[in-house]
Amino acid sequence: MNSLWSDDQAKALNNDLLKLRVYTSRLLGADSDLVLHGGGNTSVKINETNPFGEEEMILYVKGSGWDLATIESEGFAPVRLDSLLKMAELETLSDPDMVKYQRIAMTNPYAPNPSVEAILHAIIPFTFVDHTHADAVVTISNTPDGRSRIESLYGEKMLIVPYVMPGFILARKIYEMTKDLDWSSIDGMILMNHGVFTFDNDPKQSYEKMISIVNTAETYLKNKKALDIKGDKYGIIEPMAIAKLRKSVSDLWGKPVLAHCDNNPYCTAFSNLKNVNNIANRGPLTPDHIIRTKRVPIILGDNHLSDLNAYAAAYESYFDTFNNGKLICLDKAPRWALWPDHGMFSFGVSVKDMMIINDIAKHTIKSVYQAEQLNSWHSLDQRSLFEMEYWILEQEKLKKGKQTKLMQGKVALVTGAASGIGKASVEKLLKEGAVVIALDINPEILSSFDDHNVLGMQCDVSNVAQFEDMLKKGIAHFGGLDMLVCNAGIFPASMVVANINEEIWNKSLDINLSSHQRILKLCLPYLELGIDPAVVIVGSKNVPAPGKGAAAYSVAKAGLTQLGRIAAMEMGEKGIRVNILHPNAVYDTAIWTDEVLKSRAEHYGLSVENYKTNNILKVEITSDDVAEMIFLMLGDSFSKITGAQIPIDGGNTRII
Repeated sequence: MNSLWSDDQAKALNNDLLKLRVYTSRLLGADSDLVLHGGGNTSVKINETNPFGEEEMILYVKGSGWDLATIESEGFAPVRLDSLLKMAELETLSDPDMVKYQRIAMTNPYAPNPSVEAILHAIIPFTFVDHTHADAVVTISNTPDGRSRIESLYGEKMLIVPYVMPGFILARKIYEMTKDLDWSSIDGMILMNHGVFTFDNDPKQSYEKMISIVNTAETYLKNKKALDIKGDKYGIIEPMAIAKLRKSVSDLWGKPVLAHCDNNPYCTAFSNLKNVNNIANRGPLTPDHIIRTKRVPIILGDNHLSDLNAYAAAYESYFDTFNNGKLICLDKAPRWALWPDHGMFSFGVSVKDMMIINDIAKHTIKSVYQAEQLNSWHSLDQRSLFEMEYWILEQEKLKKGKQTKLMQGKVALVTGAASGIGKASVEKLLKEGAVVIALDINPEILSSFDDHNVLGMQCDVSNVAQFEDMLKKGIAHFGGLDMLVCNAGIFPASMVVANINEEIWNKSLDINLSSHQRILKLCLPYLELGIDPAVVIVGSKNVPAPGKGAAAYSVAKAGLTQLGRIAAMEMGEKGIRVNILHPNAVYDTAIWTDEVLKSRAEHYGLSVENYKTNNILKVEITSDDVAEMIFLMLGDSFSKITGAQIPIDGGNTRII
């Protein structure tokens, strides 16, 4: 591990202590081998003058919810140092009271809650304090003889602290251990099974002490030939098996969740270890991870449902063993899985949560593999892990409940998604918490959405092999399919029946009708495994009220509507709702070019503006209006409706 410190960058901060604190915090956060996704914490002590002209020392400590990799100045909570030091002297203090008193001691009521390690940072008598969960150090400590290894590596220059629950208990433990300590005699502290603290009055020295300590551990692992796992082949991707797994995990979790398959050689090699069921089930890399990952992953065999039932039963037994009678049992679903020959899976209610779990799991399997080569992987005992998982501060969050978006954890597929109704639908579904497989023949789909919740892929929906390939990629990426929006279509140039070009006629039928039949056929097996599955077919006003010159379009859309009606009857038996939406005069779509719009307006003897609002309510219908209706039809509002045909046209006298 190399130091990322730059004298030039530091000099540009003009000795501003808080800016320097931000700078070195980001250096730590930039290396995932030090901290992962909100892990670790840092602080700086700054002498300030309050509004009354009095000088007081303020501890700026990382605030709850901030990540060291991206933290800003406002991410640090300013707390009066003397108040924190008085708290350290208390014999007992509950964590909820600690949070409350720390909040009272803040000088800025709008800042985030201080880290639960704020008191510990206050005890350490140096300006800068850095805390990480360095993989290499924790890996060594997570062995049966971990303490003796740590002692032999670092000697008397390191204060070694046995594992203690984070929060006030840990702060109090350090307070008692260091009452008579000459802090200048040590370079840092190692908390067994937890992480590393370094400190100095100079930010560079504190940061580089951390790098040095971690380097020592990494060199030790290398010398002991505790190497990282190597793989040479990718795991098998089975979209249908993934969808079945995701459905079972969602049922166990009690809500829709996403599932991501990581089949790279690294994950596949670990999942294929003969003793994987043994070594992967001994506990997490550090207790801080358990709130995200649970204690252990699930190891999948031939019968996933049986595996999940066994996992749930084991979790229930684990809870019953340590429950004091006052705790609320969390869901019994795993957060990650190892599947021999396939790789690793992560589950989450959002892509962000899922990928955080994926990252943590990768670091965990690296450490497990290395520790096994030293001696064996030896995590904390189950009681200590349970206490962390059911920490009172986390239970308080659970009691308050957590509002989720209406479509959180659900997966949609939208065709014709690069513009108009399709794009608006994607944006609406994202806003409501869904993830989207977005397809379009237009290559702009690859850059239309700068959002990790969208998998944008170029696809000609009339090419069945290409669509099937994109569908499978989407399933492997998000885990399944719950919602389908059949929107892709074309609007051929106007021509009367007597003059219809056969090529144009066939193309309209293929794209506007036949492609949707193939899409429904290919998506059906996945929708059967979906959560409250639903389909919305985007039809047209031309179905109930066709116009002259639009036969190629109107006939195809009429056939599509009939297809949707029959699909509603057939797929309804499988619990899948199918409804049809008939928009009219939606002119901010790709099929309504200026040329087509002008031609249709002239056909009716209207100006373009009058043509746009040519309805009873005299309103213009936009793609966003249609997307809002599509959202309602996919959601709970239509939970008992199928086979319906809904107009969205501002009122059309020919239809009414």
